[in-house]
Amino acid sequence: MIGLMGGTFNPIHFGHLRPALEVADLLGLEEVRFIPASQPPLRDQPCVSAQERAHMVELAIQSEPRFVLDQRELQRQATSYTVDTLLSLRQELGDEIPLCWMMGMDAYQNFTQWHQWQKILELTHLVVSHRPNYIAENPLLNAYHTKQQSELFDSPAGKLYFVSVTQLDISATMIRDEQKNSRSIRYLLPDAVHNYINEKKLYI
Repeated sequence: MIGLMGGTFNPIHFGHLRPALEVADLLGLEEVRFIPASQPPLRDQPCVSAQERAHMVELAIQSEPRFVLDQRELQRQATSYTVDTLLSLRQELGDEIPLCWMMGMDAYQNFTQWHQWQKILELTHLVVSHRPNYIAENPLLNAYHTKQQSELFDSPAGKLYFVSVTQLDISATMIRDEQKNSRSIRYLLPDAVHNYINEKKLYI
């Protein structure tokens, strides 16, 4: 099974990386693909270039062999609809391999506002990371929910699975604000990303 994590990664930080690692370990994922968005449909255009964001992802994941940078959304240079990304992945990987789109609770709460969300669930499972003892209810998604991890491997798509992970109270917005106000962002993200941001004078 392959894990997929989308986002602007503006910048990538430990709040992305630690849950991804825990989910990969828990589910025994073969790999996790980090997929930076070119133009996210529900957000403003990122304030740094796509190439810089992709390079920060590359720096952040270089020491974990299961983590891979996937630049297909940046190469498309259009609004980054998840359904289009998944269709592209299915063309590449085939229809049989299980895929799981990894997201946090904030994204899950808004999932039924995503473009063609029902089609997304025909192409992938959803794996939602959350704080211990916290699960949000969404009546539109209840029918997809499973508590059996094995069901993620028994079919290529169509299941919703919750995973309790270490939740770090870190956001890219907070990092950008700290950098803009000349406060240290060290230990919020990998040293290589921290050094790159300062070298390129990003977010100031």
